[in-house]
Amino acid sequence: MNKLYTALAAAAAVGLSGCATVVNGPNLDYAVNTTPEGADITFLDGRTCTTPCELVMPRKDSSRVDIVREGYEPTYVLLWSKAGGATFGNILLGGGIGAAVDAGSGANRFLSPRPLIVRLAPVGSGEEAVLLDKKGEVIMTVAQHNAEAYEKVAKQIGDAAGEAPLEATAEATAEEVAVEEAAAEAATSE
Repeated sequence: MNKLYTALAAAAAVGLSGCATVVNGPNLDYAVNTTPEGADITFLDGRTCTTPCELVMPRKDSSRVDIVREGYEPTYVLLWSKAGGATFGNILLGGGIGAAVDAGSGANRFLSPRPLIVRLAPVGSGEEAVLLDKKGEVIMTVAQHNAEAYEKVAKQIGDAAGEAPLEATAEATAEEVAVEEAAAEAATSE
């Protein structure tokens, strides 16, 4: 009887291995919309569409989405490939094999933000582009999101992430100002 339980436990562990790979697959449907609609969208891998649109995207790849519409400030949004809850369930139920299978396929990941809904800023308005939720409520500015996602996304896509957002470069700027002030003070005291 113990052999039967052992065999069932082994079969369950193997069956649960790579659970997210079986349930989710390596790709996901990714919807993009803008307010107003009709913006040209370009993903880092060269995919393009005009909002509203939906594409099939790999779960494991962070990306950058460039958004352009006549009469509105161009902007971009960093897409961050984050680990999902299936990773932890796999480790608990399926062990390392399931986690490794899902990590390899990317099935344990999701893209954030998802869906991508951006309210564009009219040229010259002084407004900022903002991310919206499914109900049309403001989540945060695109600049805030990019600042939060920058380090993680830049690790995967490098220079394609763009320049570090202001929040990420504030310390370096403060140090540069201090050095310039010290140099100016030294020059005037000579």
